[in-house]
Amino acid sequence: AFLGPPEITISSCLNCINVTIKLPTSYFRKNEKLLSLIDIYEELGYEITLKTLDGEHKRPREKTTEEIFNTVVEELYPNRNYCVSVMVTASLNKHSIPSAWKCITADSVSQQDYHTVAIAGAICFSLVLAGALKCMYAGGYILQKNSLPRTLV
Repeated sequence: AFLGPPEITISSCLNCINVTIKLPTSYFRKNEKLLSLIDIYEELGYEITLKTLDGEHKRPREKTTEEIFNTVVEELYPNRNYCVSVMVTASLNKHSIPSAWKCITADSVSQQDYHTVAIAGAICFSLVLAGALKCMYAGGYILQKNSLPRTLV
């Protein structure tokens, strides 16, 4: 039987990536109850692989006794794109299928400030545009109610 792939979701934090891992479901039943991988193996290992422009980097193998858990990959460069894949391993089972790659950019302080500036800029632009359209409407340049006199046509 193959282990995997686990389900992963990732979010960026300051110079790090927060990874939430949900262990793959097992198809083993005991007394009609579907067993989890923790029920079967008690403890599982997992390996996180990071992919960047300069190649793939395997993180040290870690252990878990939970179905759904969080881990943080730290000491990353800000504003750099990282892809993450997780593989679940068991001591008795060497056949593992890694999760699909998920990619994200690690945050930096300036990037969060940039988002605030971008949103504020978009709001200002919208207000200026709305004001300009209102003036044009009042001046009769758009949405004219009556047609031009025949002599002006």
